[in-house]
Amino acid sequence: MADSRQQAGHAPQVSRSRLAGLTVAAIGVVFGDIGTSPLYTMKEVFGSHGLFPSHDNVLGILSLAFWALIVIVAFKYVLFIMRADNRGEGGIMALTALAQRTVGSDSRTLWLLTVAGLFGAALFYGDGVITPAISVLSAVEGLEVATPAFKPFVVPLTCVVIVMLFAFQRKGTASVGALFGPVMIVWFLVLGLLGLNQVVRYPAVIAAINPWFALHFLVTYKLHGFLILGSVVLAVTGAEALYADMGHFGRRPIKLAWFGLVLPCIYLNYLGQGALLIGEPAAARNPFYLLAPDWFLYPMVGLSTMATIIASQAVISGAFSLTRQAMQLGYCPRLAFVHTSAREIGQVYVPGVNWALLIAVLALVIGFKSSSALASAYGIAVTLTMTIDTLLAFVVVRQLWGWSSWKGALFLICFLTVDLAFVLACSVKIFDGGWFPLAMGLLVFLLLTTWRRGRRLLYERTRTDTIPLELFIQSLFHSPPMRVPGTGIFMTANPEGVPRALLHNLLHNKVLHERVVLLTVVTEDVPFVPEIDRVWIEQMDFGFVRISVHYGFKDDPDVPLALEQASACGFAFDMMETSFFLGREKLIPRLKGKMPPWREHLFIVMFRNAGSAADFLKIPANRVVEFGTQVEL
Repeated sequence: MADSRQQAGHAPQVSRSRLAGLTVAAIGVVFGDIGTSPLYTMKEVFGSHGLFPSHDNVLGILSLAFWALIVIVAFKYVLFIMRADNRGEGGIMALTALAQRTVGSDSRTLWLLTVAGLFGAALFYGDGVITPAISVLSAVEGLEVATPAFKPFVVPLTCVVIVMLFAFQRKGTASVGALFGPVMIVWFLVLGLLGLNQVVRYPAVIAAINPWFALHFLVTYKLHGFLILGSVVLAVTGAEALYADMGHFGRRPIKLAWFGLVLPCIYLNYLGQGALLIGEPAAARNPFYLLAPDWFLYPMVGLSTMATIIASQAVISGAFSLTRQAMQLGYCPRLAFVHTSAREIGQVYVPGVNWALLIAVLALVIGFKSSSALASAYGIAVTLTMTIDTLLAFVVVRQLWGWSSWKGALFLICFLTVDLAFVLACSVKIFDGGWFPLAMGLLVFLLLTTWRRGRRLLYERTRTDTIPLELFIQSLFHSPPMRVPGTGIFMTANPEGVPRALLHNLLHNKVLHERVVLLTVVTEDVPFVPEIDRVWIEQMDFGFVRISVHYGFKDDPDVPLALEQASACGFAFDMMETSFFLGREKLIPRLKGKMPPWREHLFIVMFRNAGSAADFLKIPANRVVEFGTQVEL
């Protein structure tokens, strides 16, 4: 078997037309969140902190926003972290798997990396709730700028848009995905043109790219200026998406889109809002929409709503994809999911996650009622995720890339200083709403770790009660049971022991199939496993065969298909002559178990409500036989 842990190496060359298509698609999917930040960033900076939009203040904020975009998005993610790909895939789960690979058998370091990665992944769900809420609400609030008469309808209209957005998820994005890129290109061009219109009138704002203005602002306002960073960080929310979606588009299209269109256009818009604020301080109530001429206000509300729907769609789809990866890696119970595209294997719909997110998003919109109030809840989850990315990336550059100590320390100090500054600035917002994404992240983290811990305890418990396979086969020679035609496949997590389902079948039915297969499904710490490395087969005595089927954490498990492909290795597979035997455990909590009683009961509830293993592995229901057994945790 080829080493599935090798790095992917250099990306293959693509044609110019293919590169252009990928770049357009990346603009539509990757940059939705960060591209809609101009809707609310400047409004929150000057509206929530009592900061007067004087010339120096505006240039200070614009300078902070510019260097946040450059340092965090351009340098950290686009130029550094996106190089840390796991066979071309990005995102915090892929980065965690990459970092884990560097520590070997150091169990404590491995545990710390796993916990950090899981917590970062859990925080993504908090971001997945706030992004649709604040984005769509900010877009619809443009109606208030047209006339205050629309104010009572903002929240109801936002709820209607959000319900429609989540209801559409079951149809998938394949049918409308082709529109995302062109719509977002129009969005970014409109942002740039509206900003340029004001910059031409007050070109002095261009000086904001000078970092001196940012430093002067922080020195002048001291603690107050530092806390304002909690609103400035809104300009870089969505930076994680650049890395997470790298596997779909590649590093080069994302890099071209960022530097060629997205960064210039969104910063031009920020400059335009700044120029407007200097000339009209009263515009601080909503500088984004007041950039637009009166005749263009309603079309701008419509375009903004479309852009925020696209941004929300990307986050929701990301939550589905992350859930599927967590299921593959054993951190989440099996949930029902549906493939929504015949071409793109990564496009899935998870009903349970979809409706849970919808309820949470509606609760946020109805509870906070305005984007300004929601902005207090936004930022803490994003900045913590960015900090975890930096720490995991540091492990990769030091251990996997072999960077020197001083070079690795420079990487860590530069980016961690910026990350922690934003985390501390956002931490004061915890009691004003920042607790919500943290609480949601902690809840998801608790569920993920409880499932992982419970499954490990269950595996250890069943392993200690298992008869060694070699000893069992030897015993069959002395007292052979009746053999029946066909193949019996017994699913097992422990290929060295005898599955309980096999023992139950022998005990109750008094027979063995002519061919007995012990099948183990293994999830590797890589996104995809090549088909040539998919199946391992080991022939044993007495008609026994040991098979392991290997998948990556982004592969789609399909055991019957894998067994058909194994025919090339001499394993003849006929579904109509095969029965799959699965064990169904009934868990009994222990009085003094290895988990607290409340956590044991939580795991048991999750275990009872987990989806069928047969469905998850695409085994036909009419070929499955289940044997029940009781297991004490």
